[in-house]
Amino acid sequence: MKSMTGFGKAIRETEEYQLDIEIKSVNQRFLDIQIRSPKVLNGIENDLRQLIKQQLSRGRIEVFVNFSLIGDNKKKVVIDWALIDSLTDQLSEGLKERYGCQDQLSIGRLIERLAVKEDFVFIEEKADENNEQLIELTMETLKAALDSIEASRKKEGDALASVIRQNAEEFKSVLTKLNSFIELYEQEFQLKYQKKLEEFLGAKVDEQRLLTELAILLERGDIHEELDRLAIHIQKLDELIAAEYPVGRELDFLIQEMNREINTIGSKSNAIEIKTQVVQSKTILEKIREQVQNIE
Repeated sequence: MKSMTGFGKAIRETEEYQLDIEIKSVNQRFLDIQIRSPKVLNGIENDLRQLIKQQLSRGRIEVFVNFSLIGDNKKKVVIDWALIDSLTDQLSEGLKERYGCQDQLSIGRLIERLAVKEDFVFIEEKADENNEQLIELTMETLKAALDSIEASRKKEGDALASVIRQNAEEFKSVLTKLNSFIELYEQEFQLKYQKKLEEFLGAKVDEQRLLTELAILLERGDIHEELDRLAIHIQKLDELIAAEYPVGRELDFLIQEMNREINTIGSKSNAIEIKTQVVQSKTILEKIREQVQNIE
């Protein structure tokens, strides 16, 4: 069992590149992958998504890819010569025409100061989008980050499984009480019903008619079938908790079915003892349902 909530991180580097990938996931009905990566990695985004889908089946997945160049490959100086040539020509002509300035050294110094101020010379980081080494490093780093978040989700899932098992045991205890009580309840109901009829009609009561009416009343309030189905459901719950595949959707559906059976028992029975057990059962199932919402 795995939770849909988790966090994973991995850092890998070569002599030229460093990659830092973080993955975090939260609850989501379906799989929703959001990738934030540098432009240089846009070409392999679909490959990244496919790799994520192989390991994660549900949840909102946010992937943050931080890329940087290191070593001799870290930065490159880029000069916009065309822009500087245009600036030089226009300043030279303008200074001569407007102010009669003929000092080429002064003109050159002014151009130099303006060029630096206006960032005609700048430093940028560049990487080849088709660089096989960079692509391989990215996939390797993502795999490590996925392993990290899988461990995180598994740890959280173990905690959820423990809580659900505890609640399941409480639910089984309530079912045991219901099963033991219903037999006693039916016997007492038969005696009370017969007594009331005798008090109302006198000592002469048609035994066959009494049994027929009693059978009809008991059938209307019969909850044996619901209890049998709940016993099957709780067995299935134990199997899903121990399963080695994503069980979140199955568990969600199973809890809905168990709630339906409990509601039917509550609507059929008027005995206060049964009503009390129904309330306890619904409370326990609600606790399980809240935990199930976090399961992959």
